[in-house]
Amino acid sequence: MIARRTLFSGAATLLAASTVLGGVALNAQEFEEIPLWPGKPPGKGNVSGPELIGSKGAGFGAVSKVSNPRLRVYRPTHPNGRAVLVIGGGGYFRIQLWKESTPAAQWLQRNGYGLRADPSPSGRRMEAAAPFMDAQRAMKIVRHRADEFGIRSDRIGILGFSAGGHLAGYTALKPDQAFYTGTDRIETASARPDFAALLFPVVTLRKPYETTRTRREIVGREPSLAAQELWSLDTHASKDAPPMILFSSADDQTTPPGHNFALFEALNRAGASVEMHIFSAGGHGWGLGTPDQTLSQWPALFTTCLDTQITQTITQKK
Repeated sequence: MIARRTLFSGAATLLAASTVLGGVALNAQEFEEIPLWPGKPPGKGNVSGPELIGSKGAGFGAVSKVSNPRLRVYRPTHPNGRAVLVIGGGGYFRIQLWKESTPAAQWLQRNGYGLRADPSPSGRRMEAAAPFMDAQRAMKIVRHRADEFGIRSDRIGILGFSAGGHLAGYTALKPDQAFYTGTDRIETASARPDFAALLFPVVTLRKPYETTRTRREIVGREPSLAAQELWSLDTHASKDAPPMILFSSADDQTTPPGHNFALFEALNRAGASVEMHIFSAGGHGWGLGTPDQTLSQWPALFTTCLDTQITQTITQKK
């Protein structure tokens, strides 16, 4: 079931709050919410009932059954002029907020990034394009309102985990693909991220990586080769791709580093700016990681890459 993505952008602590999931208290922040769409979202399908937050297993802290895609805006105390849309994983049927996108968003907030985006699925059946509509719309809203948010319109990036990495990567590589028709002023803004960070992403839908939930949700269990090619990120690598940094762990059984190798090789071959880091251990879905894990260094690596290679590449292309 392809899930509608609700995107939340973030960056400022206004008032601390608390949410309890399965008896565990989780920190949350007060935020402004902006609907992605002025009316009914494009795409087929409907959902009824309240939004659901998982309380056990791999779905703990994951949100589903979201019917009103939206942005959540957090403003940093000390903004640095940059913004990042953060997209959690969840196989395109739910969205992992608790251990992936929310910790990453809070880290970005503390380090001055002007926005965070955190997609949540609606739990309703739709065509495969629905989440990509929402991601493009979210990018356009942030860029259209950059002055209001206090960010530079040429320093708006995207960051995604797992299936969210697939969505972030596709948005970065195919920003002009017409997934929907819009007519308001927001649609005059570009959906192209200025940089992208993909963490243990789903990249290819081809064999031998045909076992992901992402693949089943987008193209089904017996897709044509053309469909697999169409929705694989490496297919769309080009020299015009925004600068990217890629992260994987060697022992990830869900999205092995072969996914990122395929994208790295395709981007590098095309002449795009790309950097890749493979950690020895960590499995899948590690979010920020823990202090005892080497992979917990990825935010610092992301910052260094953004401050040097990515910023330099963006500047050279102006």
